[in-house]
Formats: sequence, C-alpha cells, structure tokens
Amino acid sequence: MTVIAERTGTKNIGILGIGAYRPSRVVTNDEICETIDSSDEWIYTRTGIRTRRFAGVDESVTTMSVDCGLKAIANALLQPSDIDAVIIATNTHLLLTPAAATDVAHRIGATGVPAFDITAGCAGFGHAMAVAADLIRGGSAGHVLVVGAEQLSVGIDMTDRGNCFIFGDGAGAVVLGPAQEQGVGPVVWGSDGSQYNAIKQDVDWATFLRGDREQQPFLRMEGTAVFRWAAFEMGKAAQRALEAAKIGAEDLDVFIPHQANARINDLLAKNLHLREGTPVAKDIEFTGNTSAASIPLAMENMLSTGEAKPGQTALLLGYGAGLSYAAQVVTLPPVPFE
Repeated sequence: MTVIAERTGTKNIGILGIGAYRPSRVVTNDEICETIDSSDEWIYTRTGIRTRRFAGVDESVTTMSVDCGLKAIANALLQPSDIDAVIIATNTHLLLTPAAATDVAHRIGATGVPAFDITAGCAGFGHAMAVAADLIRGGSAGHVLVVGAEQLSVGIDMTDRGNCFIFGDGAGAVVLGPAQEQGVGPVVWGSDGSQYNAIKQDVDWATFLRGDREQQPFLRMEGTAVFRWAAFEMGKAAQRALEAAKIGAEDLDVFIPHQANARINDLLAKNLHLREGTPVAKDIEFTGNTSAASIPLAMENMLSTGEAKPGQTALLLGYGAGLSYAAQVVTLPPVPFE
C-alpha cells in the first residue's frame, strides 16, 4: 500500500495585525428618518445607533477589503508576498462569481494564493477565522489574511421601518499566523436552520430576473425573533467558547460581540458575569451593524482608542442570518497604524 505524506502546521496561532476601512459618508439617524416615520431618539434608544457609514460609488467590498487588508499586513510587519491565503467573509459582494477574494488577493500582491469567500451572515468573520486557523494548524498555509467586508446599503429598502436604520458599510481585516503562545482559541460555532427566514433576502434572483417583481430584492428581518434568539442563545455559545479555551469570564479583559444591537450586547455582557469595568465593544453607535465586518471594525476601534490593549484576552462572538453563530477567545493584536 502506498503511503501518502501528510502535512503538519503550527500549533500556536495569533492575530498578528489588524486594519479597518470606514467609508467617508456619515449617515445620521435624521437622514434615515427622511424616508420613514421615526426619530433619532427612537432609533438610538432601541439600537444604540447614532450614525453609520454608507459606501460611495467608488467604494465596494473589493476596494474596502484591499485597503484594510494592506493595513493589516503592514501592521503585522509583513509583506503581501508573505500571505499564503485570503479569506473574505461577506454577504454583499455584488457578483455571484467570481469570489471577491481572488480579486483582492491579486490587488494586494498576494500572487497565486488560494482565495475564497465565506457567506455566513453576521457570523462570517468568526467562520473565516476558524477556517484560517485550521489551515495554519494543518500546514496548508503559514499566514492568512481574513477580511470581513460589507456593502449592506445596496440591499436595504430605505422605506422599511423594521431595519433600514440598522445597517452600515465597512471592512476590517486581520492577519493570522504563527505565534509563540496560543492566541486563537477553539471555535464554537453552529446554526439554527429552523429560523432560516428570520433574516433573509426577500425575493430570490430568479424571480426578479423573470420580471415577476420589478423592485430589487431587499434584506428583511424579523427583529423580535432575532432579538430573543441572540439575547438568550448566544449567552450559551459565549460560555461554551470560554470553556473550550479553558478560561472563565473573570479571565477576560475585553468582550467584542457582533454589533447588532446595543441592548442585546448589554444583556449578553450582564449574563456572562464579566469583571466589573470589563470593556464591551460599542462600535455600533457610530458604525451601525456591518454584519461580517462588525467584529474586526469594533476590535480595531477599541485598540485605536486605547479602550483595549495589545496582548489582552478577548471574547469574540458573532451571530446573525442563518441563524448562524461563531465564538472564540483570542489575544488582541498590536495597535493599528494610523
């Protein structure tokens, strides 16, 4: 019997660098309220959002990914040629094929590397992190660029009072690679397909292309169902991630949940019984819900403002469409370059 060689990789993995891209256009709650019957106070009280960013005509999932990806590579003190794979978590790349990651890899100068997209709703960044870590541990890659990037503004019905004020655009990236100590804990992930329709595109593209509906497909959400699921089920996922990393909530320095709703995150933080004064990401206030981009954007913001420090222990928790989720404990990377 012929013996096939196996490949082994690096046991200890860390987040070596981070970068972010936020579109220049700031959209206030007052602007959102021009097309719906609502108010700045109502939106902020129920979501924690004051402003969000919308991409312009010259900005896209690809351009935002390139910008933050290059920042993350530089922050890791690496060159694009050091990157062995590119993974982009996105739900809003405007082409069904090819993947955004192949174009991004070419544009940043990571020539000839495997590059692919992951679509897992707002949990996409956590899924991409898990895949990247396993690629490195398995020996299939040495350094992996992981990007969460969204242009949600293109798929929002600005007359939908149920969700048009929630979403924003942006991108965040990290580089994963070998580290002296373990910096990326085991992922705890899953999905609840029984609530598949809680967040979804309302009309499939075949129906639209046949002309059965003139209006483009839009993102719709059953807000109450999602709130209840996230507020109660995600606390269990967070606890399991802590157990998988063999640490307790008291060992956490920072909590970085998906920026879906400030009220949900406050409840999750309370139920985790974090140490008093433990910082909890609140990037949602000025960035909105950027789906797969929200966790890296929130992480970058906390490091940039000094609210979190390099080397601290953080719990990342993503949750959203699917309904899908992913949680893992990580060691925070260096402070982003300006």
